[in-house]
Amino acid sequence: MGQLLPDDLDLSQVMSKPFQLLLRIPVPWVFVLTYIIGAMLERALPLRAANAGLPGISLAGGVLFAIGAIIAGWGLLTFRRARTTTVPGQASSQLVTWGPYRFTRNPMYIGLPLAYLGEAGLLRQIWPVILLPLTLAYVNWIVIPLEESKLGEVFSEEYRRYRKKVRRWI
Repeated sequence: MGQLLPDDLDLSQVMSKPFQLLLRIPVPWVFVLTYIIGAMLERALPLRAANAGLPGISLAGGVLFAIGAIIAGWGLLTFRRARTTTVPGQASSQLVTWGPYRFTRNPMYIGLPLAYLGEAGLLRQIWPVILLPLTLAYVNWIVIPLEESKLGEVFSEEYRRYRKKVRRWI
């Protein structure tokens, strides 16, 4: 999959002050905070989808939440076992290419939005779903390029081979 930022682009050009502040918040908490803002909007300005009353929405939400939590948890557990960092921009102690990282370079970033959407289904909330693309854009265009840049610095050729073999998403 092609990269979103050219190799010669200095990430500091992209990383304005608000994003530098936001990068201090662990990515899972960015999802949680976005969801909380959506839930507050849901309370203040409720949106009701035509299918919000269907009984299957909660069941589907529960299943989606569980799948997302399992995927994200598997990715996190794999990092913990490798004793490497999950903090964007910090140098990793090793390149993790096993477990869920055989299928995607970002299993935690796949699991988190699935769990997020599942929660929205369980609670039948629309506003968090509307806000989710903002968080996904932040992760895709700010967080992941920063992480990829750092991995490229630390693991150069090994990371380049891994990137060719395993897609960013799925």
